[in-house]
Amino acid sequence: MTAYIARRLVQLLPVLLFVSAIVFFVFRVIPGDAAVMRLGEAADAESVARLRRIMGLDRPVYVQYLLWLSHAVRADLGVSQINHQGVFSLVIETFPATLLLAAFGIGLSLLISIPAGILSALTRGSWLDHFTRLGAMIGFCVPRYWLAVLLILFFAVHWRVFPPAGYGSLRFAVLPSLAVALTLAAVQMRFLRSSLLEIIAQDYIRTAHAKGVAHRAVVLHHALKNALIPFITVAGLEFGNLLGGLVVVEQIFSWPGVGWLMVQSIIHRDYAVVQGAVLLIATGFVTVNLLVDVAYAALDPRIRYG
Repeated sequence: MTAYIARRLVQLLPVLLFVSAIVFFVFRVIPGDAAVMRLGEAADAESVARLRRIMGLDRPVYVQYLLWLSHAVRADLGVSQINHQGVFSLVIETFPATLLLAAFGIGLSLLISIPAGILSALTRGSWLDHFTRLGAMIGFCVPRYWLAVLLILFFAVHWRVFPPAGYGSLRFAVLPSLAVALTLAAVQMRFLRSSLLEIIAQDYIRTAHAKGVAHRAVVLHHALKNALIPFITVAGLEFGNLLGGLVVVEQIFSWPGVGWLMVQSIIHRDYAVVQGAVLLIATGFVTVNLLVDVAYAALDPRIRYG
C-alpha cells in the first residue's frame, strides 16, 4: 500500500503540470488585455505598455509560464492584481468555505441516498420503489441553479426559515447544502439501488437465502458492503468535482468560496488567482481519487495493490 501511494503521488506531478499549462495558456490567448482591464478603455498607450512591462505581459507566453512555474514550485503563485494579496494566501482563505459546503452537501446526500437506495432495492417493484425512483429522476433532471432559486423562494422569501444568502453561522449553509445534496442524492440513490440488485442476484446471496437467512439480513450484512465499493467511487468523484463545481451555487448564495473567487478573478482577468485556484482544485481532486482507491482495501480485504 505504501508503495502504491508513493507511486500515485509521483503521478500527481505531471497531472498538475498539464493542468497548470492548459489554464495558463488558455487565459492568454482569449481576447482582452489584463492591463487595459485594470486601467480602463480610456487609458493611453504609454500607460498600458508600462503596466504590461510591470506585469510581465510583454514577454513571450512560454517565458511567462516558465517564470510562473519556477515560483509555483516554491509555493509562490504570484500576487493578485486586484486585491494586491498573495495568491496562495488568498486561495487558501476561500478554500475552507468551499470545502465546508462540499462536505455538507455530500454528507447530506449520503444521508438521503443510502437509506433510499436500500429501501428501493428491498421493495423492488412496489409503489415505494416507484416513488423513490421517480424522486431520483426528478432530482437528476432538475438543474442545480433552478433548484437553488426555488429553495430561496420558498424557505427564505415565503416561509423565512433560513437566510437567502451570505456566510456565517450554520443556518447560512442549509440552503446551499440542500441545493447540492438533492441533485447528488438522485444519482447516488439510483447507483446504489442498481449495485445492490446486481449483487443480490449473485450465487452467494442465493446460498444465504437457501440457508434460511432473512432477506433484509442478507441485504444489509452481505450485499450492502460489496455494493458500497463502487458506490464510494461515485461519491468520492462527486466530492472531488464539488471542489471546483460549486461556482453557480456559490454565486447564487453569495458564498465566498473558491468558485466565487474564480468568477470575480475571471471578470477582472486576474490570471494569477485563476491559475492558483485551478491548481488547488486539481490537487484536491486527485487527492480525493487517491483516498477513494485506498478506501477500497478497507472495504474489501481481497483488494491488494501491487
